[in-house]
Amino acid sequence: MTSQNFVTTEWLGAHLNEPGLGLIDASWHLPPTGRNGAAEFRAGHIPGAVFFDIDAIADTSSGLPHMLPDPVAFASAMRKLGLGDGMHFVVYDAFGLMTAARVWWTLRAFGATDVKILEGGLPKWIDEGRPIEEGATERQPRHFSARLDHSFVASLADVRQALASGAAQVVDARSAERFRGEAAEPRPGLKSGHMPGSLNVPFVDIVEHGKLKSGEGLAAALTAHGVDLARPVITTCGSGVTAAILALAVEEAGGRLAGLYDGSWAEWGGRDDCAVATGASAIS
Repeated sequence: MTSQNFVTTEWLGAHLNEPGLGLIDASWHLPPTGRNGAAEFRAGHIPGAVFFDIDAIADTSSGLPHMLPDPVAFASAMRKLGLGDGMHFVVYDAFGLMTAARVWWTLRAFGATDVKILEGGLPKWIDEGRPIEEGATERQPRHFSARLDHSFVASLADVRQALASGAAQVVDARSAERFRGEAAEPRPGLKSGHMPGSLNVPFVDIVEHGKLKSGEGLAAALTAHGVDLARPVITTCGSGVTAAILALAVEEAGGRLAGLYDGSWAEWGGRDDCAVATGASAIS
């Protein structure tokens, strides 16, 4: 795939030892799976990578899962990881394409301009017989200038305004069953259904074998679900993770991202003052 947002395993293999490379393992697993990203990282990761914990590098006071931290906290976390200004960031995860997109979006939101995702992620790297190392990775602390670009982040108020005015499309990456309200939410206490007026593009419809669909196939998948790539898009999902895959897809397909709703359904579905619809969207 020729892309502004991806690098190949061949490219990474050739640049693995460059001092300016900031390689990040973003692997994360839902609690019911019993898997632990940090433990799996210590058991085996791409040489030189550091582990980025989306639950720890977050606003833990919000009551919502893995919300963006403030710039000071983010800069501190990056410094401790040895990731700083002027580096070329490459992010990967254990699925091929899952939380790597969330960390790609997070870095971009805090001002990093050179951020790529490893196409095919850790599974492709391992399948090709490339090197793996165990244990922790220690890097020298490095200054990171964190400046939050609010255009990357949509608030509850932004989403409400977009739905009311039609100024931007609100597109949900959750499964069709969850969107229609036919499946219970995995987080307790949340209503089932979707934001009235939102569209649904399940992230599984734009990812194949751990990779984002490419070219015409990606644009076709988005437009088949009613997304107009000529109009701005706000992405949402259950907790802001797969919404980042959708944000990546919009950018790759030539559309314009108007923000990712960080609170996503974890916020909207838990509030009494947020309307909920069930059934299919107007364009399903």
